Amino acid sequence: MAEGKTTLSVIKADVGSIGGHIKPSQRLLDRVAEFIEQEGRGLLTDSFISHTGDDIAILMAHNRGTDDEDIHRLAWDAFLAGTETAKEQGLYGAGQDLLKDAFSGNIKGMGPAVAELEFVERPNEPFLFFAADKTDPGAYNLPLYLAFADPMHNTGLMLSPSMSEGFQFTIMDVTHTEGDRIIELNAPEDLYDITALLRDNERFVVESIHSRTNMEECVSVATSRLSLIAGRYTGKDDPVMLIRTQGAFPATGEILSPFRLGHYVAGYMRGSHTGPLMPVKQNSSISFFDGPPIVSCAAFCVHHGKFTEAADAFDHPFWDHVRDHVSQKAIEIRTQGFSGVAMLPYSELEYGGIVERLGKLDTKFKVR
Repeated sequence: MAEGKTTLSVIKADVGSIGGHIKPSQRLLDRVAEFIEQEGRGLLTDSFISHTGDDIAILMAHNRGTDDEDIHRLAWDAFLAGTETAKEQGLYGAGQDLLKDAFSGNIKGMGPAVAELEFVERPNEPFLFFAADKTDPGAYNLPLYLAFADPMHNTGLMLSPSMSEGFQFTIMDVTHTEGDRIIELNAPEDLYDITALLRDNERFVVESIHSRTNMEECVSVATSRLSLIAGRYTGKDDPVMLIRTQGAFPATGEILSPFRLGHYVAGYMRGSHTGPLMPVKQNSSISFFDGPPIVSCAAFCVHHGKFTEAADAFDHPFWDHVRDHVSQKAIEIRTQGFSGVAMLPYSELEYGGIVERLGKLDTKFKVR
């Protein structure tokens, strides 16, 4: 039990979708929400259920701290209940992100994505909940770098005394599966080292960010890689992220600013292509070429463990213009088909059928 502290936990999984990878059914969403409402009594102070593409996210407030077994079990059991509904409806990919047979005390490493923050509430405690689909955790690398280390997007680094000390980045090597291999680097002193790592979105991923003014954590990113858990390709990882805003942390607008870029990320069809990340409205579906990669953002305040209603951060006329721009970028890179940078490198395709094909071809090569 975390005395006097509020914990935010968001746990996300794909447990079934209509028409392929489009969206979960309303009945599936209702079943997950009903389970959390009934079984979460006494555990949660509040909850919020949403979907981004075909992934369902359970956002929970409680006072039990991070990595709490009961909270993680609640989400796991909710997804199991949802899987049964998905099977009853014949939805595609029922339970596909639940990679283990039984809950073992912590949902990390079992398939669902997890991001958690624990803190003493400020008199006003705004935060942002991001959810992405058809991409991997590295999709957040560039926006986080720009929002927390680049004055071109975060003018608070120049104007706000509470951010003058900069931020500490905790970066994980997600290819290291024997344990959490991490490094802590400070901005601005270590900017070049941070960029050297974050350019490789498939290996090095921002796990968390702390304010160096008060050393409070303000960012938590789900860093799980499904293929590394399952030992085979199981779909892209569709990460979630929590960010506390304002005061000693960047303003909401400074955090949203980098998402106007629609930068190219891994994902798209069969998780094997490169595509621009499109900021979308809450509860958006998937479409073109099983994409494009999308990200949603719900803004809240939490007070005594209770959420306000969600404000949809990307539901504004400005983002319609951005979506038009990202759509054009998506069309342009798709004209390149399978060639070069339009598809991911071999190392990211190692669990696909192309490995078998290349293996057979390898035996036919001759040295001249």
